[in-house]
Amino acid sequence: MSQTAERWDLSYTQNRELSWLAFDQRVMEEAADPSVPLMERLRFLSIFTSNLDEFFMVRVGSLTDLALVAPDSQENKGGFSPAEQLRRIYAAVTPLIHRRDQVYREVMESLAGHGVVDVPYKELKNGERNHVRTWYKETVRPLLTAQIIDPSHPFPHLKNKTLYAAALLREGDKRRLGIVGVPDVVPPIVMLPGRPGAFVRTEDVLLHHLRKLFKIYQVEEQAVISVTRNADLSYDEAMDQEDLDLRAQMAKLLRQRERLAPVRLEMQGEAPALRELLLQRLKLTPEQSYVCACPLVLKYAYQLGSLDAALFYPPHAPAYPAWLDREIPMWEQIQQRDLLLFYPYHSMQPFLDLLRQSSRDPAVVSIQMTIYRVARNSSVVKSLCAAAENGKAVTVLVELRARFDEGNNITWAQELEEAGCRVIYGPPGYKCHGKICLITRKDRAGLSYVTQIGTGNYNEKTASLYTDFCLMTADRAVAADGVAFFQNMLIGDLRGSYAKLLVAPVSLKQTLIRLIDGEIARGQRGRIILKTNAVTERELIDKLAEASQAGVRVDLIVRGICCLVPGVPGKTENITVTSVVGEFLEHSRIYCFGEGALRQIYLSSADIMTRNQERRVEIACPVESQEIRDFLSDYLARLLGDNVKARRLQPDGRFVRVEANGAAPVSVQQYYLDHLPEFQASQAKRPHWRLADLFRKRK
Repeated sequence: MSQTAERWDLSYTQNRELSWLAFDQRVMEEAADPSVPLMERLRFLSIFTSNLDEFFMVRVGSLTDLALVAPDSQENKGGFSPAEQLRRIYAAVTPLIHRRDQVYREVMESLAGHGVVDVPYKELKNGERNHVRTWYKETVRPLLTAQIIDPSHPFPHLKNKTLYAAALLREGDKRRLGIVGVPDVVPPIVMLPGRPGAFVRTEDVLLHHLRKLFKIYQVEEQAVISVTRNADLSYDEAMDQEDLDLRAQMAKLLRQRERLAPVRLEMQGEAPALRELLLQRLKLTPEQSYVCACPLVLKYAYQLGSLDAALFYPPHAPAYPAWLDREIPMWEQIQQRDLLLFYPYHSMQPFLDLLRQSSRDPAVVSIQMTIYRVARNSSVVKSLCAAAENGKAVTVLVELRARFDEGNNITWAQELEEAGCRVIYGPPGYKCHGKICLITRKDRAGLSYVTQIGTGNYNEKTASLYTDFCLMTADRAVAADGVAFFQNMLIGDLRGSYAKLLVAPVSLKQTLIRLIDGEIARGQRGRIILKTNAVTERELIDKLAEASQAGVRVDLIVRGICCLVPGVPGKTENITVTSVVGEFLEHSRIYCFGEGALRQIYLSSADIMTRNQERRVEIACPVESQEIRDFLSDYLARLLGDNVKARRLQPDGRFVRVEANGAAPVSVQQYYLDHLPEFQASQAKRPHWRLADLFRKRK
């Protein structure tokens, strides 16, 4: 934000933060969609809420800091100062909170017809009340520490996003504030006996018992509250201190996060005098507080699993690709042709098999890999540890600064080191977000390689939830780039050159500009399709606008933030922006330039954001296989043809649902759920995709 808005044409751009809020609104629209199963609608409300929590912790937190240190700065898409952005954010969030309350009420009313009921404590029946009372007395009450705030009892530290019951208390003519926290170890809901699906929330139970907890006072007002704190930590100073243990410094910074300043107060329940008192204590303004009817935390939606199957999406089990032979090592199959896994329709298992088999293969000499986010019980890490224990040279670049996964990654780094892996960290000032794994094998014929490039994390859980791609290739030029990449990371060299891979911060943005220029040179015959999670990078936005003005047809498929406004006459009229969220949240990144024989496609970990293009280590890999290019082109076309889940960005900045207008409904995600078995069967029948005979001959 150091550049002033006067340098930029703001007629076809919009503010990043407001665009993000529009994205979260699209997530909430999934919760409001009557065609989505009811429990999934409740889960989308939970996703909306968690997204908004992180937005306040990170984006609002950083803007709050910026308003203090650079109050006159202007961002380059809307031209707003930090204070103006905050004002607009607070105003935009209020209707979203009201809409969430409305959708929550509608969803819960519908769920009640299926026995799923959030029962208020006062409506519990006798047997249920006894059950909950006993549970409270034995499980909750011993853990509670109710506190009043007065000159002898200072205002306590309220932990980030933790639920508290707060009360305005009176003793004679004196008012006091009372607060008691919901213990972290206590489950968020209590299921009621004899009523499958019926539950009472823990904070509601606690609220009911406030009068007994503060027994010598009169309770005038009470509410459930939650404080959101700034979580925007700067890690670079710690990483620049060469003599310090980086993991220990990171752990110290994580503890500091809990102490950062509040940026939001949430309250469930009307309590105006209590709200005013809390705002004074927290040093917040009324615009920074939101009163909700909906529960402040909805993660319990994922605990309500043993209910009517019709309340959920049909169960989906990612398939092991039919064209792969489980009897043949993955290494052999990849040597014959490039392989593409399409999560979550395909299982991650073939890649996990590759790692596991490589960890045991006597001919494999080294495995090198980046880690950003992995599952809690990670098979990936287990295979890397096993490989090191089996004498292979294992190098793992662990990104300790992966936001909100820092603690997990500190633990994994220690476990990898203890197993004998060489562990390095991303260079100072640059998170390593790129996804690459390089396996080297040595036999009588010499060295051979398999390189894997991903658009998403090495996480078995998210691979079954989000769309992503996993490309595995034996291409020696890509492998040579992989070797150079890890050698450069080991010495902290960010300026290395590569033959095929595009690597940020050096060659990715520059190559994208060159590729866009190539389409500009073709004029109306030019074609660009970019699928990404966000478009915020100002120079690339302007280059895409230039392409539009040259007659190039540009389609952007953007799940989240899009600061480029399409359809502006004379500026971006040849650009469309389509957003698809849906069940699988569309996480993959694809760059496509040209058509037919001129078409070039890259798979990447990088969004079209300044941080990804300039301040992170990112990787994009060209897709050389014609079959995979054709598959990806078809996928992009189906995304652009979606008329069920797609929204289209308008010149006024609004997203509107794509109308079918009498055409057959087309949902890209449903298409692949329905037709992937047919695709798998057709590929399995293709002779060059079957390696059994070839493998037997080699044996």
